[in-house]
Amino acid sequence: MVEQRIQQQFIDSADLTYQWAQTLARPVMDALQALLACVTGGGKVLVCGNGASGALAQYMTTLLVGGMERPRPELPALSLSADAATLTAVARRGEFADVFAAQVRALGAAGDVLLVLTSKGDTANLVRAAQAAHERDMVVVALTGRGGGELARMLRETDVHVGVPQEGVAHIHEAHQLVLHALCDGLDIELLGEEEIAE
Repeated sequence: MVEQRIQQQFIDSADLTYQWAQTLARPVMDALQALLACVTGGGKVLVCGNGASGALAQYMTTLLVGGMERPRPELPALSLSADAATLTAVARRGEFADVFAAQVRALGAAGDVLLVLTSKGDTANLVRAAQAAHERDMVVVALTGRGGGELARMLRETDVHVGVPQEGVAHIHEAHQLVLHALCDGLDIELLGEEEIAE
């Protein structure tokens, strides 16, 4: 019984991935263009999320700075979710809802991108981070699920929303990880060219 359930999870994931390819290809391409303009224009990518999305934010910065599958120069990126001392210092000073916004105000500049990962889109600290990014004339790229909530509603025309049409949190995280891989692969192709396949 449990083994069949495990097999079904793989099958469901494969089916959803096929559906996501149809829905998400265009917004992921738009997100790629925003990141490419940022890193080629001398900007940096600030990434944030809560919980498992925070872990994915850290993962994205490792891919940008350390590379994915091809050697390339490091790309400037920072996870706003990773520094516990800064997070707790900002929270102690005011509200936890400002932990990312304060860092965006301190580190962000015009030409930078704020990449926000969230399964829902209604968390105050992420919405405030996007507001702070707008104050700094930054582009916001929001990876969400469940329609994107308040975060999706506040995005500007110059921002990008990659909204996974899913309710289940685990599947949203799966999709977000796949999107991060697609973005990094796309950056590698744009910056380094197509990789020759050895025969």
